[in-house]
Amino acid sequence: MRGTQIRSVLLFLLLFLAVYVSLGDGISPEEAKELREEAREMFYHAFNGYMDNAFPLDELRPLSCAGEDTLGGYALTLIDSLDTLALLGDRQRFATSVEWLGKNLRFDINKTVSVFETTIRVLGGLLSAHLIASDYATGMRVPSYDNQLLNLAEDLARRLLPAFDTPTGIPFGSVNLLHGVDKHESKITSTAGGGTLTLEFGVLSRLTNDPIFEQVTKNAVRGLWARRSKLNLVGAHINVFTGEWTQKDAGIGTSIDSFYEYLLKAYLLFGDEEYLYIFQEAYAAAMHYLYHDPWYVEVNMDSAAIVWPLFNSLQAFWPGLQVLAGDINPAIRTHAAFLSVWRRYGFTPEGFNLASLSVQHGQKSYPLRPELIESTYWLYKATRDPRYLDAGRDMIASLQYGTRCPCGYCHISDVEQHKQEDHMESFFLAETVKYLWLLFDLAVGPDNLVEKGPYKYIFSTEGHLLPATPQISLLREHCLYYGAYCRSGDLRQTYFVPKSDKDKKESNDTIFYDSWTKDTYSSDYTTFEPSPVSGSIKGFCPGLNHGQKFGLLYAHSTDERHDYETNQVQQKESTTVESHSVLVLRGQSSDHLVAEYGSDRNDGQTHESDGTP
Repeated sequence: MRGTQIRSVLLFLLLFLAVYVSLGDGISPEEAKELREEAREMFYHAFNGYMDNAFPLDELRPLSCAGEDTLGGYALTLIDSLDTLALLGDRQRFATSVEWLGKNLRFDINKTVSVFETTIRVLGGLLSAHLIASDYATGMRVPSYDNQLLNLAEDLARRLLPAFDTPTGIPFGSVNLLHGVDKHESKITSTAGGGTLTLEFGVLSRLTNDPIFEQVTKNAVRGLWARRSKLNLVGAHINVFTGEWTQKDAGIGTSIDSFYEYLLKAYLLFGDEEYLYIFQEAYAAAMHYLYHDPWYVEVNMDSAAIVWPLFNSLQAFWPGLQVLAGDINPAIRTHAAFLSVWRRYGFTPEGFNLASLSVQHGQKSYPLRPELIESTYWLYKATRDPRYLDAGRDMIASLQYGTRCPCGYCHISDVEQHKQEDHMESFFLAETVKYLWLLFDLAVGPDNLVEKGPYKYIFSTEGHLLPATPQISLLREHCLYYGAYCRSGDLRQTYFVPKSDKDKKESNDTIFYDSWTKDTYSSDYTTFEPSPVSGSIKGFCPGLNHGQKFGLLYAHSTDERHDYETNQVQQKESTTVESHSVLVLRGQSSDHLVAEYGSDRNDGQTHESDGTP
């Protein structure tokens, strides 16, 4: 029995090495064009199938050529597809879709929806489309457009705000768009669900000049990070009222994945160094405790004991995130390992057991996920290594021959049997085919909104395009980017803190209606301001202590603050570790957002003297 296991391990290692050392067959420019057009055709096969057979229902059933409402009943797939239409240069369909949504979309409906899914798919889709349709510089300006999608986005976000009315600031997982949070709503939410809202809500704050959206999502991130373990790890699920972790498995996959993603991307888009500081601490811990080169495992957040030796398909976004962070070498190795699983089955199963080297029982499906394709795109963008074009070609072939259905593309319920299931997630159009098209357009010589447009773009976790326009990225001029100057008096940031948390009871009752408007919010909450900063130097502002610099000011009760401070003391006393040092560069090159990664350093210490993490 032991000999058989050793043989299986050796065979799988040989498979991995064969993938890793392959230099690629070398795709010619003509073949890259053909593959780009094939990716475009894939999008329109699915999009037309949805519009002809499912619209205005949420999603398509591609085998039966029918539709179904899966989220809120408001044309979800169309909203999720808007910026892909713009990216492909389809002015007519983009304009027609924007106009239809502006006239027909409504959110005053009695539907209970996921805060996370509604934010990343609907709110993100509306904001991205608004920013494209309203700007002549994008080349996709819609003449009749008059901020209808922005108004819809603001209306939707205000209907989500009651979910954030919790003692911890971490939102409920679901909210009713008409009545707020139900009193029987579960108090348990995932880390990703509470920590993957900052981009969409932050952009909305900047477009509407209302800080409430950004503040509640930033406080949610602070609420999660304040409850990290002494190892700087976070768990998978948490009670939004008590702040207690109900599942302490730490990983980079299911229930946690995009928490890490939005820390870095919020810094890249908004220039807020608090997010960068938290990301660097969290990333160092992940690389030390979760990384077993080239794989990642799940561990107990307190002890770091391995609890789950599993490759989860949602982990596949990680190499792409490492490219953005500048940590290229481990990204290359991990991507090669993940790709070996894809090539073994034709797809990535939801779970692959690293101990038995087989598909995890009960996790055999492939729901058209984009994460591995996304990382393939980012690695090709960073390295121009043709092996990633070979990988993209294999992925197109797998999708075309394994998932193509009469009216779209089907889920695979079993990657070993390649059995099709009658469902197509909206993210197939928002992400999966988008990244495939971008990959081969990049190989041909890009001429699209992302590569040649007027702005740098950050992709949301749903693949929506969020531009780093001055209105979004330079809302407050501050000294956290090179070449800026500290300005006395107008550098203050306002933090909203409840007057008292002790009156909150363990109840989910929510007052909605107009309670989240600017006037009522300002009357119910007090503000405090860090000391103003003066000076006229480039780089970091002088005279800030560590807490002021990174805004580590948590809106918690006295007991919670005491627990946090105790945790900080324990952290300083803990054994220091070696991990990857990440240097994020907001450079001018359109091909490389970041390009450097450093040597190992001592991540157990914080340089409070100069505020450098």
